[in-house]
Amino acid sequence: MPSKDMNLVTGKKTITGTPRNILLVQLGDIGDVVLSTPCIRALRENYPQARIVVVVWDKAAELLGDCPWLDQVIAVTKRSRSLWEEIRFQIDFFRNLRSLHCDLAIDLRTGTRGAIMVFLSGASQRIGFDAEDGKLWRNSLFTSLLKREYTPDLHVADYLLGLLAAFGIRTEQKIPELAVAEEKQEQIRIILENEAIPWDKKLVAVQPFSLWQYKEWGKEKYIALIRWLVAEYGVAVIVTGSAAENERAEEIVRSCGTGCYNFAGKTSLGIYAALLQQCRLFIGVDSAGLHIAAAVGTPTVGIFGPSSPVSWAPAGRHHLIIQKNLPCVPCRQKGCHNSEKSNCLDELTLEEIRAGVESHLQDSSAVILS
Repeated sequence: MPSKDMNLVTGKKTITGTPRNILLVQLGDIGDVVLSTPCIRALRENYPQARIVVVVWDKAAELLGDCPWLDQVIAVTKRSRSLWEEIRFQIDFFRNLRSLHCDLAIDLRTGTRGAIMVFLSGASQRIGFDAEDGKLWRNSLFTSLLKREYTPDLHVADYLLGLLAAFGIRTEQKIPELAVAEEKQEQIRIILENEAIPWDKKLVAVQPFSLWQYKEWGKEKYIALIRWLVAEYGVAVIVTGSAAENERAEEIVRSCGTGCYNFAGKTSLGIYAALLQQCRLFIGVDSAGLHIAAAVGTPTVGIFGPSSPVSWAPAGRHHLIIQKNLPCVPCRQKGCHNSEKSNCLDELTLEEIRAGVESHLQDSSAVILS
């Protein structure tokens, strides 16, 4: 059955033949990679015999290391190189890309770097989103383009799947999923033991930090929230974040005292996914951690400010969104008037978060800390 988006496709309207080698390029942030996993699954379900290769930034590559639906992950590195080193690196990279002999290549973004990769892969069929950014040469690198503007009522995962669906590549399983190898879970058990976390303690992960300050809720409120979780439910709380956020996490942990542990930057990204899978609950801001936790099956409480839960929040009854009810929310700006400061988060009280968490914990559909 033709896709409802088929009339928005320019160039070749369908995929011809049965692709044997497929390249999927996702040069977005870590959260974007997580939300792209249904696309990988769709490709595997529709082309079970094909070799599927996914290209991502190196910071996200480890997340896909255990993915059962792909055959290879190619990590793109951002490093400072001399001109000659850069030329040699690019030549080697694209030589290796051509050696894959791809006959179908798909770019999930509208930038130029992914488009160049798709073109230089040598694939005879090259699919991407139409980009109206003035770079007309970028669009000319594809054999097929889907002209579809992103709208606020669309979840990002559904938007990405829409590109594949326009060419008949569909899946019924649209929830992002990350696989975690058993050996990683064994590493987590050792890490928890080394941190002297009692084996019988249920774990709750709290991620207070974001790459973007306008998404953060406030240190003192997180300290009060963690103290309440430890006292009320007897859990062990692990504060997570990147290595760059370790000192900020340590300030929170020191203020919380017994029952709170600093895990910021102490694991690789793949081990972090395994750690979140061991947790009974994840509480945090709109960040990669929220997407990873949901994708490994951990119930979540997402604290949202100006960004839209409709677009970014995990779907399903195991996932709760808390957001201030203000007429301007979500404004989708980088803070109030793009100031990097969000009044909707500043005004979100500890009592509102606690009430939301308590409601989530008491929901019989989310058996978390029982």
